Amino acid sequence: MVRDTSLSSKFLDVFIYIIMVLVLVVTLYPVLHVLASSLSGRIANEIGAVSIFPVDFTFESYRMIWQGGTIPNSFLNSVKITVLGVIINMALTTTFAYALSRRKLPLRGLYTAIAIFPMFFSGGLVPVFMLVRNLGLLNSIWALVLPSAMVITNMIIMRTFFQGIPVEMEESAYIDGANDITIFFKIILPLSLPVLFTIGLFYTVSHWNSWFSAMIYLRSPEKFPLQLVLRQIVVLAGEVREAAMTGDLHNVAFIGQLNVIGIRFATLCVAIIPMVIIYPFAQKHFIKGVMMGSLKG
Repeated sequence: MVRDTSLSSKFLDVFIYIIMVLVLVVTLYPVLHVLASSLSGRIANEIGAVSIFPVDFTFESYRMIWQGGTIPNSFLNSVKITVLGVIINMALTTTFAYALSRRKLPLRGLYTAIAIFPMFFSGGLVPVFMLVRNLGLLNSIWALVLPSAMVITNMIIMRTFFQGIPVEMEESAYIDGANDITIFFKIILPLSLPVLFTIGLFYTVSHWNSWFSAMIYLRSPEKFPLQLVLRQIVVLAGEVREAAMTGDLHNVAFIGQLNVIGIRFATLCVAIIPMVIIYPFAQKHFIKGVMMGSLKG
């Protein structure tokens, strides 16, 4: 490969490096600010003295959220919801996508149309809530994982990936006496690790970051996921500001002594750590899975 050493090429390289550095700064600044605020004192957070470095360095916010018991319990709830949800998602998505990828499936076009129809027409929140209530799923983990058991977009990506696997491999397995179940588990899935990692990551992030469904379907605070607790902390910070503006000295004295901003950002850091850990391990499969499972014309 011949490298272009001309002056214009060098200027272009410098320009690209500058743009990438600016993008990196813009991306990292909010993360560093959140981390610094979670490690800063109450006064420094309230007066806005924190940038990307902690002021009055302290672990008090982290100590408070872990000693209270609410954050550890909600963290475990989020883990349970995510693990159970991803298992259900992947089981349904892989099996349905594999069935639709087989051209010999009877009524294949009808099943595809039935699956795609809800992407364009939906009953809305109220009918779904009534269905969940009538099934007796309210205030349970099933209300959070069953209504979103399969995302059709992810199923289509996985179906397209399965269709790209050479059919000759399946035909040779049929000749050796294998059935569809054996082919699915011993040939299709091992060859589909990139798209499995990709779709699994989509589902994991979706469940981990979800709070609206929990707010709608859950009634017991001990069942709340971490993201819903984080929302409550944000609402608490708003109540502090509102109390200060209206002159409600009792509420300000009661709530205002807490490092609400530090607690909020400490909870946020705890919430993003699992995803920060998962992404580097899944990155190499993520790009390959998206490219190979993309829609083809």
